[in-house]
Parts: sequence; C-alpha cells; structure tokens
Amino acid sequence: MQMTRDEILTALKAVMDPELKRDIVALGMVRDVQFEGSKVFVQLEVTSPSATFRESLKKAVRDSLMSLKGVEDVTVQFAAATKAGTPFAAKFPIPGIKHIIAVASGKGGVGKTTASVNLALAFKNLGYRVGLMDGDIYGPNVPLMLGVSADARPQVSSENKLIPLEAYGIKMISMGVLVPADQPMVWRGPMLHSAVTQFLQKVDWGELDFLFVDLPPGTGDVQLSLVQTVPLTGAVIVTTPQEVALMDVRKGVLMFRKTEVPILGVVENMSGEIFGKGGGEKAAAQFEVPFLGSVPLDPQVRIGGDAGKPVTAVDPDLEVSRAFRHAADLLAGKLRKAEVPS
Repeated sequence: MQMTRDEILTALKAVMDPELKRDIVALGMVRDVQFEGSKVFVQLEVTSPSATFRESLKKAVRDSLMSLKGVEDVTVQFAAATKAGTPFAAKFPIPGIKHIIAVASGKGGVGKTTASVNLALAFKNLGYRVGLMDGDIYGPNVPLMLGVSADARPQVSSENKLIPLEAYGIKMISMGVLVPADQPMVWRGPMLHSAVTQFLQKVDWGELDFLFVDLPPGTGDVQLSLVQTVPLTGAVIVTTPQEVALMDVRKGVLMFRKTEVPILGVVENMSGEIFGKGGGEKAAAQFEVPFLGSVPLDPQVRIGGDAGKPVTAVDPDLEVSRAFRHAADLLAGKLRKAEVPS
C-alpha cells in the first residue's frame, strides 16, 4: 500500500531537536516532504551552522523514516532559514541564460527525451540560441539522439568550467559524455543533487535564450534539485494520449505547482491510432494549463533518434517536425507575451 504524507510526518514527530527537546514537526523545521515509490525526500530548515548538529539530525530523520514499511531510501537536505511561506532557499540564476525550461513526464516511456531534443531544435530553427542539459543521470540518451560520438568529451575552460559540446547548432551537456556508456551510475540523492548543480553552475553555457533541461521520469531527486537550484521559467510536461495520461500529468503538475514552478504547457506525444488521441489535451484542460499540441506517432522519429539524426533537424517538412515547430511557436509566443510590460 502506498505510504501517505501523514505517515511520514507522524514518523518525523519522533525526531527531537536535541537542544530544544521538541519534535521537528512541531518546531516547523520540516519545510518539504516528497515521496515516490520507496523513496522519501525531506527538506529541513535549520538555523544552527553546526555540522555535528546537522549530521545528528539527518541520521535521526533517516532512522525514523527507514522504519516505515516500504521505505528503502531517504534523502535529507538542509535549507537556510527564510521568510515564512517561502518553500525553498534562494535560487541563483545562471548568468547569460534568459530562460530555463524543464521538460518532464510523470512516468517513463512517453518519449520525453525525444520531445526535449526536438523542441530544443525547433527553437533553434526559430532563431534562438539554445542549450540542452541532459538531467537523466541514470539513463542519458541525449548524446545518442544528437549524434554525438561516444568518445566525445567536453573541454575545460580557463575558469575551470566544462565547455558544452555542440550538435545541430545547440549546446549540450550530459553524463553520457562524461563517463563511459557501459558504466552504471549507482548514485543516491545527494550525489544526484551535486551532478545537477555542476551541470547548471559549472558549465560555460555562454549566452543563451533558452536552456532546456531533459529531466528523468517521475518526481524524484533530480527534479527537486533542479527546482531548488535555479529559478525556472517553467516546465513542459510530455505525456501520451491514453486516458491514464491524466494520472501521470497530475503528478507532474502537482510537483511543479507545489514548488511554485509555472506549467508552460502539455505536449501529447505518440498521438495516433495505436495509442489513441486526446488524453493530453484533456489533461491540459482539467488542470487549466496550455495545450501545446499533439505529436503524431511516426517511425521516422525512432529511426532518426537511434541514428543521431533528429527529424526536426533533418526533415523539417515531416508532419511530426511541424508538430514540434507548432509547439515551439506557441511556447515562444507565450514567453514573449509575458516579457512585454503591461
């Protein structure tokens, strides 16, 4: 049975502040709780700078939550005290980048990376300066889809920053160009957070109009690290057309809304006879977010992705390419409108 937020908070009430002798929930130290499957994420707000205090508190939280049935992994992060009502600590923009857009999905298998790559290329075709960060640390597929050699490695600048690789006119960074393709990434939450931070702050992105971030599926550590690290312009949610899409979109919408990230729109991918049509549009209407259009199911997308020749770049006249360009037009227009002073 799925654990609940109340069960997690009840377990956290057993954790006492060693100095104040009161539980951390009553003291308001629990700023955020997220969970998915067997993983639990807890963000604590503390005022003490003591490393010993924090490590002791982290251990107590982990021990308490690991006692819950079904919990196999607990990530604890600390945030500096902020004004009441502020969900996360201060976020730092990346100099030179105007917009950072997350591309997310409630589950895997919806073609989210394909959508990320082709949306980024559609924006490039519109004349924008574009970057693409592969945030899927465990399964980095962006280099393959962009035709980047498995042996390619980024250089390091004089300022000790990684210089992103370029393909089809867009800048790209991925764990897939930093470690061998056959090397498994057995990392826990804190290491994932560190990788995301490095990709954002320690890469020489230069001047970009848009940086797209291809997130792994779900609502886990990487997503939370991203929304805590930089001020996102918003998120695009990719889904498939089936009715069950409503459930998957709901997870993504609720996570981003809880972290105060605007939902820029929903893209319905793989639309057509096999998977049906309309689930994405229905989900967008239900959650009152923009619908960016349907992308038809086309084997050329899979063939192009496997060959490192994305359809939007090599065959812009295909129906599927036009669908991605339509989504890019709608999204760019929405952002331009938002920039115009009222």
